[in-house]
Amino acid sequence: MTRKILIVDDSPISRKMLKSRFPKEQTYDFYEAGDGLAGFELYKEIRPDITFMDLTMPVMDGPTAIAEIRKFDPNALIIVSTADIQIKSLSLVMDLGALMVLKKPPSSESVLDALTQSEEQLRK
Repeated sequence: MTRKILIVDDSPISRKMLKSRFPKEQTYDFYEAGDGLAGFELYKEIRPDITFMDLTMPVMDGPTAIAEIRKFDPNALIIVSTADIQIKSLSLVMDLGALMVLKKPPSSESVLDALTQSEEQLRK
């Protein structure tokens, strides 16, 4: 099954790196946004299965974008992808409803783990 994946990150290199870590034996339709507001607008348009969200971005930061997306779709599956490992930041995004935090730079194993956890949530 092809999954729609939205990657919201202001770094094109980070978006490219994350996409390169997805399993090659499965197919994904990738959509990208460079800030939280663009990510929220794209979310409303495409309704992705899984959203990967950076925290620190221009225009609208990740926590605000997560809050807006969850207001629009309380069942949104959002995985935070960040280098920010401060407990306060991680606690905030989990309280906002993120499924998990994926630390940058992501490995193939950590992306596979995130996808496995997401699939379990999608089956519920």
